[in-house]
Amino acid sequence: MNYSGIQRVTVEIQKRLKEAIGTTSDAHVFIGPLHDDAADDAYLVLFLYRVVPNADLRNTLHEVPSADGTTKVYDKSLALDLHYILTAGGRQDGGERESLERLGRAMLALNERPLFTGSVLDNESVRLTAYPGTSDELSRVWALFPDQNYRTSVLYLASPVWIDPDAVRIEAPPVIIDRKRAGVIGQPRVA
Repeated sequence: MNYSGIQRVTVEIQKRLKEAIGTTSDAHVFIGPLHDDAADDAYLVLFLYRVVPNADLRNTLHEVPSADGTTKVYDKSLALDLHYILTAGGRQDGGERESLERLGRAMLALNERPLFTGSVLDNESVRLTAYPGTSDELSRVWALFPDQNYRTSVLYLASPVWIDPDAVRIEAPPVIIDRKRAGVIGQPRVA
């Protein structure tokens, strides 16, 4: 992916969340900070609170196979881990009970289909998993929004999200047919 990888992954997560709660409105699954006015009208809020380099993939070549058999190789790609918080939005249609049901439905959908791939993500795979953050970590995230009341929330990790440079090296497809002839050297072929 290029520089828009973070945005594209976030929008794909939003789409899956909208499917899970049965809505087509972007307003019902809000992407952004918890203190935004639009978050008060949302059923779910998805907020990217941390972006860090992936320690295991740092300084590695990023090889992307394509449908034509070639492989794109990026020398200076950046592999990232995206940390999200998913919480019930401020919209309380049906009260706290309904908002917890929506959150549970969203978590189940993300757990059942944790892999994000497709042409929107340049046929790369990004895995989204529930992140076992501690109470301290959740408190730190919520402390960013001191004027907001705490709502039940869960942390997620999307990895790896590649940010590739424009420069790419194309490697030729592998040899499929090898026409070497086997046999004893010097003997004529029998027809």
